[in-house]
Amino acid sequence: MLVLRLLNVVAPAYFLCISLVTFVLQIFLFIPSMFRDPSTTPLFSPALLHGALFLFLSANALGNYVLVIQSSPEDLGKGSNLGEGAEVVADWLDGSRSPGSALPSTHFCRLCARVTQRHDHHCFFTGNCIGSRNMRNFIMFCLYTSLACLDSLVAGMAYISAALSMSFANPLAFLTLLPHSISQFFSGALLSSEMFVILMLYLWLGIGLACAGFCCHQMLLILRGQTRYQVRKGIVVRARPWRENLQEVFGKRWLLGLLIPVLNVGSDYRRQKEK
Repeated sequence: MLVLRLLNVVAPAYFLCISLVTFVLQIFLFIPSMFRDPSTTPLFSPALLHGALFLFLSANALGNYVLVIQSSPEDLGKGSNLGEGAEVVADWLDGSRSPGSALPSTHFCRLCARVTQRHDHHCFFTGNCIGSRNMRNFIMFCLYTSLACLDSLVAGMAYISAALSMSFANPLAFLTLLPHSISQFFSGALLSSEMFVILMLYLWLGIGLACAGFCCHQMLLILRGQTRYQVRKGIVVRARPWRENLQEVFGKRWLLGLLIPVLNVGSDYRRQKEK
């Protein structure tokens, strides 16, 4: 448990550090290198369009990250709208009831010390549990993080291609880039800044693919009306049309949440909270 609590603190700090490094590299290195002659740069140049795209992806990723943390599960003993489950929460507080006797689709997390409705999993990178309140923002966070990493990967490859006068037309060029760069770095033929960018390329690729795969897996579970916790525990859920399952998570104003980071307005859960 001590290791998990430590990971719950270190993982968010790691994510914020990677985000800061990515932002600095994009703004102060990649985007300026795209301007060959700033005095003759047109208004809608590729460099400006790339900068606007990166800022859009970064703002959505960071905004949804904040909303995932802000829309945290209900605190114990603070009027959770669980019906009869409020008594169960009170029993959890004094230890007279075990977490295994929870209501269906609810879960008590010992790391958060909170109860989550429609619990899916505990995310260490946000230091929070993912459930009905923040599922939509969590999916948007994974989506835009993946896109921002892949965008940084393309920009970084363009920078390395120009700096080292190499081409990535051959797919094997990227796979052999790291071992060749390590040998050149220790021989003194490669700058430290260029080596750091090359290492970040592989980190962006790994994070981008991981977030994209996790987002696709999560969407598949949503279409089936399930959560990872229900699948892991073998809980049977009532079959419903996939449109209802999507609306339960994304609400009716799903397009607004796709463009800007907003709370899960219009979902069934928030309507229940307002009653």
